[in-house]
Amino acid sequence: MTLITFLFVCFSLSGVGTVGASEKIYQHLVILGDPHLPGEKIKIKKQAIATINTWDDVDMTIAVGDICEERGTNEEYAAAKDFFSKLKKPLYPIVGNHDYLYADNLDAKGKKIKAVTETRDAKLNKFRDIFGLKEISYSKTAGRYLLVFLSLDSPGYLAEISQKQVDWLISELEKNKKAPTIIFFHAPLEGTLRSYNKNANTSNYVAQPGGKIHDILVSNPQVFLWVSGHTHTSPKEESFASETNKYDKRITNIHNTDMERETIWTNSLFLYQDKIIVKTYNHKKGTWLPELERTIVPPATL
Repeated sequence: MTLITFLFVCFSLSGVGTVGASEKIYQHLVILGDPHLPGEKIKIKKQAIATINTWDDVDMTIAVGDICEERGTNEEYAAAKDFFSKLKKPLYPIVGNHDYLYADNLDAKGKKIKAVTETRDAKLNKFRDIFGLKEISYSKTAGRYLLVFLSLDSPGYLAEISQKQVDWLISELEKNKKAPTIIFFHAPLEGTLRSYNKNANTSNYVAQPGGKIHDILVSNPQVFLWVSGHTHTSPKEESFASETNKYDKRITNIHNTDMERETIWTNSLFLYQDKIIVKTYNHKKGTWLPELERTIVPPATL
């Protein structure tokens, strides 16, 4: 093997670069945590998108909720539509609490208030229409993997799904028992972070309804990855990438921080036939963080 050939192979297998679609042996998914658009860091957010646009091997970008800054107003949705019009990669978004849960107006103390049913439904419909979705929750296959995009739609907790979404999830998993499955959801699974602040692992900051979700996951061993935002957990937190991320000793929760900050980090999932490699990129420094790289193997029983 010549030196040039050796370098090309190493570069290809690194998961980043200019590898052509016909030469790739993986699929590259970039995760965008809580964009909160437009927000105060819009220039920095746009720079992150511009960087992702230069990555020739990206197959999908996935926004894990809280696309809108605060209350899912018409202005925020217009900003989101404009922002993502600059993205040159396929986008797969899911609903977060800031996208539908709140009324446009604030209360007398300037606090957010939960919207009535009609307003929430209208905002969920707007989300679907803005991003060209048939439904707010949906699935897609990527090689041997099933990707499930599960959106919030129930006001009980900040990150809760209704019985309708529960039933849809059960049905989708039942139809794909042999496909290693990744679920994208706004909030993490309970106990997959250190309780490092007053919110972590509390009812409003984990996936709800917790009991039903737990039962579904126990009944579907093909689910091995859960990808979330909501908690704004950054790579500076020691449990961002640790053994703590395991739920029920088998499902790894990949946490993604928000984009409303001076330093934006994005996780990338590289889907190979026999493994998934998770890498974290620091957009301010323009570098990958090798100390956070993880390899996750799908369930062997499948």
